[in-house]
Amino acid sequence: MSAMAQQTRQVQGRVIDGTTSEGLPGVTVIVKNSTLGATTDGDGNFTLSIPEGGDVALTFSYIGYVPQTVSVGSQTKLKIALKSDQKALDEVVVIGYGQVKKSDVTGAIVSVKEEDLKKVPSANVMETLQGRLPGVDITRSSGSAGSGVNIAVRGNRSITAQNGPLFIVDGVQYNSIQDINPNDIQSMEVLKDAASTAIYGSRGANGVIIVTTKKGAAGQPRVTINSYYGITDAVYYPRVSNAQEYVAQKREANRTTGNWNSPADDSKIFTPLEIQNIADGVSTNWINKLLRQGVQQEHQIGLSGGSDKTKIYASFDYFNEQGLFRMDDLNRYSIRFNLDQEINSKIRVGLQSQLTYFNQDRRRDPTNQANKINPLLTPYDENGNLAVFPNAGNFINPLIDEQPGNYQNNVRTTRTFTTAYASYQILPSLNLRSNLGLTLSNSRTGIYQGSNTLDRNGSVAQSAYGTEFLTNWSWENILNYNKTFGDHTISATGVTSLLTFNTENSNAQGRNQLLDYQGYYALANANQQVGINSGYVNSKLISFTGRVQYNFKSRYLLTLTGRSDGSSVLAPGNKWAFFPSAAVAWRIIEEDFMKGLTPITDLKLRASYGRAGNYDIPAYSTQSLLVRIPFAFGETSAPAYTFANRIGNRELGWELSNTLNFGLDFAFLENRVAGSVDVYDTRTSDLLLNRVLPATSGYSVVTENAGKTRNRGIEVGLNARVVETDNFRWNVGATWFKNKEEITALTVSGNDVSNRWFIGSPVNVFYDYEKIGIWQTGEADAAKAYGQKPGQIKVRDLNGDGRITAADDRKVLGSTVPKWSGSLNTDVSYKGFDLSLQFFARIGQMLNYEYNGFFDPQGIENSSRQNYWTPENPSNDFPRPDASLSKSTLQNSLYGTSLLYENGSYAKLRAATLGYTFPAGLASRLHMSSLRVYVQGKNLYTWSHIDNYDPERGGAITTPIPRVLTAGINLGF
Repeated sequence: MSAMAQQTRQVQGRVIDGTTSEGLPGVTVIVKNSTLGATTDGDGNFTLSIPEGGDVALTFSYIGYVPQTVSVGSQTKLKIALKSDQKALDEVVVIGYGQVKKSDVTGAIVSVKEEDLKKVPSANVMETLQGRLPGVDITRSSGSAGSGVNIAVRGNRSITAQNGPLFIVDGVQYNSIQDINPNDIQSMEVLKDAASTAIYGSRGANGVIIVTTKKGAAGQPRVTINSYYGITDAVYYPRVSNAQEYVAQKREANRTTGNWNSPADDSKIFTPLEIQNIADGVSTNWINKLLRQGVQQEHQIGLSGGSDKTKIYASFDYFNEQGLFRMDDLNRYSIRFNLDQEINSKIRVGLQSQLTYFNQDRRRDPTNQANKINPLLTPYDENGNLAVFPNAGNFINPLIDEQPGNYQNNVRTTRTFTTAYASYQILPSLNLRSNLGLTLSNSRTGIYQGSNTLDRNGSVAQSAYGTEFLTNWSWENILNYNKTFGDHTISATGVTSLLTFNTENSNAQGRNQLLDYQGYYALANANQQVGINSGYVNSKLISFTGRVQYNFKSRYLLTLTGRSDGSSVLAPGNKWAFFPSAAVAWRIIEEDFMKGLTPITDLKLRASYGRAGNYDIPAYSTQSLLVRIPFAFGETSAPAYTFANRIGNRELGWELSNTLNFGLDFAFLENRVAGSVDVYDTRTSDLLLNRVLPATSGYSVVTENAGKTRNRGIEVGLNARVVETDNFRWNVGATWFKNKEEITALTVSGNDVSNRWFIGSPVNVFYDYEKIGIWQTGEADAAKAYGQKPGQIKVRDLNGDGRITAADDRKVLGSTVPKWSGSLNTDVSYKGFDLSLQFFARIGQMLNYEYNGFFDPQGIENSSRQNYWTPENPSNDFPRPDASLSKSTLQNSLYGTSLLYENGSYAKLRAATLGYTFPAGLASRLHMSSLRVYVQGKNLYTWSHIDNYDPERGGAITTPIPRVLTAGINLGF
């Protein structure tokens, strides 16, 4: 020990920011060519023992700064100033099978950095990015625990095939993006135009989202802890009528038929118990008895460290969400381990892996029942017990599923995602990398519905037990060549790819389980309709890809890509397709005539054209299949088979999309103001379309290549560093995009009315009669000409023939596609405080509003609160209640469906965050390198044409999207 002590000496130093001269905490200090190292404290100070004698050099590295190597010599105290590396922060963009400087990008790509992902903590990272990506439409699909999001990149190209983007995580396809913890992500890139996505061929037709997870760093281990806890509330939920409003509507419905004239006639239309409850002021708000205050919480710990040759990143995450309804709960556990190992100067290997476990309880949504049941009824009997059918009514109690042992719906899923790579540097300019990816998913779903549940409604109990096992393999070999010859730089990439997809599933079910407490286990004890089913699906995709990038003086850029894909899903002879693309860019800022224009710091013009394909349809769509049916010879049962509803298509081929894109990137005032504008036109042909067949064919549908769509639009993204001083910073970002989606051709001449597909309109439209008001008392004769009377719905006679017919008087009223979407984000920081606000808007969309459909003209069921017509209230909103008119008759014969459509435009304060970062010195005294606390609100306020409703839900009023209030902490050690 004494000898070793004599061979070392101590060096002290301080590392500062080269611009502000402030100490930098957490800087890694390494003795070059050794494993000796240290990390600076909160004030940027460090102490390190180094070998005595010889030429010792120290390497200083810190994220966002240029690494620096300093020779120590005989010095004992050092002062190191690190320079900010703007290229490392802003200009490195990950593209397919490689990365380039942002200035050299030729396609339409949006890059998202780590700090942007942390601004709105969410279980699903894509929800975090809502409104921040031009051209990417992201909406929450529901408010239930663990619900996903809907994602469309530049509109819907397919009509019946899938339109979702491709997710690439650490170089490998991975569909379950909700598994990836945002705290584990280093960066994300969204590839939108065909020139960018062409290298992924058929898989990139709907856009590509590339996710890169964090890697370890050399030096002492770094530990981060990110934790938040929040509560959720259903602040936007429309309420149906209370008891007083219900009574008024039922009286009016019977006044219309002459069965009621005054409260003296109440005995004709109400039961004695209802009359007593009216007198007692009973009014049950069934929804309030179902909704609760939910919880969202997440706790993550990350560990990063390693040496020059070995780098490790590991994390553990726990997420819990308790939904707005009881029995709607999710627990997610995930573990990530990333390893990068340098074997020698030429060979590197690595592993990125994640294990995720879900345990989720789901319930049958009770709102439909709760919104219809009579508010004069009460959920409990005179003894305080839950009444199965309240007051012997026709409706089962909406609270019935919550009774212990009545209902279970539990899903447990384990997913393993692993990708390993080996990289060999053949020459300084030539590298070969091989990626091997494996995704294993094993899930079990158990459902038990007791006799007295919403689904069974008094019939015998039913149980089901299902399993699914998924195995996806991928093997890709990537050869990259990069060489600079004077002013010329050439990069070439070649890829071979094999992907396999295997799914096995089984399901067992039965009715009349003898012992309720056995739930969905012991299905052999069920003695009615016992059934067992299993299935297997296998498909493969083989690809060969080539890309060449040429760069002259960082001024003129050219990218050529070609990919050939072969899919086993398609028909023989049509399995293969070739997808080429070309992109050029001109960095005008590098031209000599721009030298004097100092306010302009970047200016680049881009153009690209390319083709992508889609084959995302069910496997075996080329085959005609048989299905088993019940059959018997006399009294003896026998197996029998008939054709499935889908006939196979032996000529099924690729759906093809061609995209033309023009873009402009710009920056002013030393990049204080920067942005981009893209204009695009995508034309898709040979759609993978499910065509309805006549019943005489013996089949229902066939998938064929027919029809065309077109998407064209403009995207704008802007960012401005409005104020930037040592203590105060203000940053503003905005996005705006408009996409016109339309069908340009179909399988038959003209429109396909049965499927609601219309040439010149988007894929998803509302086609119905146009309501123009309610027939008024003075219009009795005009109403009679149409077979109607005052108080009923008046619709437009489009062709003016004096008749209302389905063939001639319906039209496309609107679409779920917004005319434009946009966002505004502002971030302000003063010393340690930071405040960020995010606004988001979707304008010009229409909703099929489920709430309006609860209107019951008879007054039997409860109704939505509406301004309905009466002789004393000549409203033009809703028709007069009528006890002789059923809800189905109103909707099917008297144009009641025209009441459902609403203007769905909205804007919302998506999130607001207030945080405080403690001074580095104080954090250091607490033995931390960083400490930040914050509070945040999500879905805080919505501006909409629809009262008390969040239109992001899309028209449904099941599982409302909650408001979330959270408090969190970020720690670094």
